[in-house]
Amino acid sequence: MAIEVTRLFDFPYYQLETYNLEKAFISKASGNWQSITTQQYIDQANQISRGLINLGVKPNDKIAVISSTNRTEWNICDIGVLQTGAQNVPIYPTISEDDYEYVLNHSESIYCFVSDIEVLKKINKIKSNTSLKAVFTFDDIKGEKSWNEILESGKDTSNQNVVEERKNNVKTDDLATLIYTSGTTGKPKGVMLSHRNIVSNVLSSEKRVPFDYGKSKGLSFLPICHIFERMILYLYQYCGVSIYFAESIEKLSENAQEIKPTVMTAVPRLYEKIYDKIILKGEALTGIKKGLFFWAVNLGLKYEPNGANGWWYETQLKLARKLIFSKWQAALGGELKLMVSGSAALQPRLTRVFAAAGMPIMEGYGLTETSPVISVNDQRNKGFKVGTVGKIIDKVEVKIAENGEILVKGPNVMLGYYKDSERTESVLKGGYFYTGDKGELDSEGFLKITGRTKEMFKTSGGKYVVPPLLEGELKQSLFIEQVMVIGEGEKMPAAFIQPNFDFIKEWIKHKNLNIGTSNKEIANSQIVIDRIQKEVDKCNLNFGKWEQIKRFELTPDVWSIEDGHLTPTMKMKRAIIKEIYKELFDKIYKS
Repeated sequence: MAIEVTRLFDFPYYQLETYNLEKAFISKASGNWQSITTQQYIDQANQISRGLINLGVKPNDKIAVISSTNRTEWNICDIGVLQTGAQNVPIYPTISEDDYEYVLNHSESIYCFVSDIEVLKKINKIKSNTSLKAVFTFDDIKGEKSWNEILESGKDTSNQNVVEERKNNVKTDDLATLIYTSGTTGKPKGVMLSHRNIVSNVLSSEKRVPFDYGKSKGLSFLPICHIFERMILYLYQYCGVSIYFAESIEKLSENAQEIKPTVMTAVPRLYEKIYDKIILKGEALTGIKKGLFFWAVNLGLKYEPNGANGWWYETQLKLARKLIFSKWQAALGGELKLMVSGSAALQPRLTRVFAAAGMPIMEGYGLTETSPVISVNDQRNKGFKVGTVGKIIDKVEVKIAENGEILVKGPNVMLGYYKDSERTESVLKGGYFYTGDKGELDSEGFLKITGRTKEMFKTSGGKYVVPPLLEGELKQSLFIEQVMVIGEGEKMPAAFIQPNFDFIKEWIKHKNLNIGTSNKEIANSQIVIDRIQKEVDKCNLNFGKWEQIKRFELTPDVWSIEDGHLTPTMKMKRAIIKEIYKELFDKIYKS
């Protein structure tokens, strides 16, 4: 009888029975790709379970896992932990030591797995302030406990009957994981997700992604501590997709050319960087080659799904794919059939141009609290519409409140926030989860995100402004990398803009301009300011006078996770950015 997947640790056993992959997970070590089979995956997960039970781990204990990169060991530990009835607490590797201490204490984690010496150094600084009994490392680090000790302990199979008993006692509605949202304000919230929450999301999302079951290859590099990538990895396992872990974002293209993936997932910022690099290469061309390149790009920017532009457009597109876009595909391995985007809004120009290039990005929408997928585009059956996040997935219900807020009901909605009933009650009301996002459902059932209820503000004139709409429009410019609209309670909207320094440096060189190329010189250059003013003026044409950006200031540094501008999922920390650029704020409103 086929295995029914109702708990997260059922996925490997389903894969064994259905596909029994020779290459289930593949990581690079010492310059070589090293794979494990589905059977080895299960065997090692059972070793971890037995080893943890030997350490005294009980049901509902919390085990933290922190890794700088996605790797095979993370997944083995995940299943190993869950089979004991304990919960996996994945933690972002980039957060501060204070946040590490907070999450470990709030979750009451008793053991921790870490990937490397950098993460270990952070943990060792605060370990004595936590309840951690031991820290185990994936990399071999002299003088430190290795995860191999637990694997070795688990080689004794005499307590496998205890593992089986523990597994049998785990119910689908039991808590599986605590995911601490990075949060743009305040302390991280511990989102409680059950086995049913995530499993239901995998099974409903599977209907939207076209795989060659048992044969597809996925490239993984988004942090697995994020529910988006974690759910995708369970989905890959369910569909028999071999999972390759990229060494780093910097080596993404190199890794893609080596393994030739058929599918990958990313956040919009990464697709923007890929696109920017491609455009810069086009700018370096000359003569007819350059002309053909930008003819293809401009054609791609007009793309509409399902042949809506007519036969002549499709004829030109076929030629553009042969002459130009095939080279784009080759840069990512040449076999990429599908890319998926989540976590933030994707610029429509990217949706259009990558679909035209034969590498469609299917944008979806969801939150950690919804495990995460609520809706996603699907290029089949007319399920793809540019500028939307697709149609609602099966078994999930969405309704739009009177104020435009998106409300969600379904088996994917979280159990609540850990140790925070007050906050839980504020978002789970009448059977619905209140997302805080605003949206619209069109006549065909496509969902469009129009902003965040918490990010709207009023100017001193009493007019409402929706920053994400303006920011999304401005970020379509190649000259702008990040932008934050400000002006709450002020007489007018304004913006902090982080220039796209890499693109502008190439633009300066190409135009032979007499401008210094340090970030500070670029941000202070009147030529650059005037050029970005054109982008702002163009954006303003799409908005009412009360919401148009009247002034802006360029920031001299790159907004980053490390410097506090962004969360680990690349969302802006608005209050912190405003504080960092207080002088620029005063220059705009007090000068």
